[in-house]
Amino acid sequence: MEAIESQLINAKKARYSIASLSDEGKSVLLHRLAALIRDKSPQIIAENLKDLRKMPDTDPKKDRLLLNADRISGLANSLIDVAALPDPTNQLISSKEMDNGLLIQKKTVALGVVGVIYESRPNVTIDVAALCIRSGNVCLLRGGQDAYHTNLFLLSLIQQVLLESGLDQNIVQQLPADRKYILDILQAEKYIDVIIPRGSNELISFVRKNALVPVIETGAGVCHTYVASSAKLPIAAEVVQNAKVSRPSVCNALDTVLVDQSVAADFLKLLAPLLSAHEVEVFADQSAFSILKAIGYPHLSVATTADFGREFLDYKCSIKTVENINEALDHISEFSSKHSEAIITENTEEATQFLEEVDAAVVYWNASTRFTDGQMFGLGAEIGISTQKLHARGPFALEKLVTEKWIVKGDGQIRN
Repeated sequence: MEAIESQLINAKKARYSIASLSDEGKSVLLHRLAALIRDKSPQIIAENLKDLRKMPDTDPKKDRLLLNADRISGLANSLIDVAALPDPTNQLISSKEMDNGLLIQKKTVALGVVGVIYESRPNVTIDVAALCIRSGNVCLLRGGQDAYHTNLFLLSLIQQVLLESGLDQNIVQQLPADRKYILDILQAEKYIDVIIPRGSNELISFVRKNALVPVIETGAGVCHTYVASSAKLPIAAEVVQNAKVSRPSVCNALDTVLVDQSVAADFLKLLAPLLSAHEVEVFADQSAFSILKAIGYPHLSVATTADFGREFLDYKCSIKTVENINEALDHISEFSSKHSEAIITENTEEATQFLEEVDAAVVYWNASTRFTDGQMFGLGAEIGISTQKLHARGPFALEKLVTEKWIVKGDGQIRN
């Protein structure tokens, strides 16, 4: 703890600096950061390349690590989007005058010091910093070793803007990536108000089991799409293709296709060339395997139980045929991580049953699970996708980076 205690103390003190910044001041700061990120795009790419060179091309996390010109422009745009959102702090929730004259009010306040532990996604450094600044929070970032150079340079840009704005640079800090410090971070309840892990199941489970600081989980995604008997099959094939291959290394990518057995043959004939074009490896149950083998699908294996409930994060997926929606619902109930689940159907009653009965943070009707994202939902950016049910669920963004505070005003009242 001694090695990082000075950082933790500085973070606690920095709360007063960010609290002094007005709503307009927060917005101006984020605009300045967006402009600086655009200006420094070549340097960001150069630092990112140092990290990319350390990771083999076969590692599916490499796509998550990559920052190119388009993605850096997207980061700058997300800062502008966050700046335009209303400040979630200091909002009056309720106000009531009691019979004894006491005025009891409840308002929103910043969480305080927010610690975020994440893996190979340097965009999280900017997203979290932006959301914390906009909501008046201090943030402690603990990125992974994979993105060390990228995160360090991005942090330098953030702290440059904080200093130029007359603020404490410790409002945003990067904690050591060395794993020997992780327990100290998780158990620093004297200094950190909440910890948010973002990454693999292993990371999230470790944080949950070892943290003394309160934890808000952002969960791994095991996402299903159920193609019902009434589905428009060409649309279903396009939706499944998008959900699987548009960016397979992220948590909202599709992992398992469930298809009604009455349309399985016709659907898989449409889907096969779309997946084959991206060399998607398919783990199919016996029925789907027979169909795909007969049409010559080249990247095919018989599924085992382990291939269901598995987050692939790669050009891989499992396929299972089901008798009806009830079997699909049972499968999702057993294997879902409660992230994002979709149904493709033209039957309104069937869709309604799916949307109401599936226990997940986000449920879809005739759309790709890839939309589960703070920016796609108009939230500017996100801390992550929460799959738990306390405090936040789904895209966890600006409006959830606050808590409540009761304020009681009197003129000498005492309790009898």
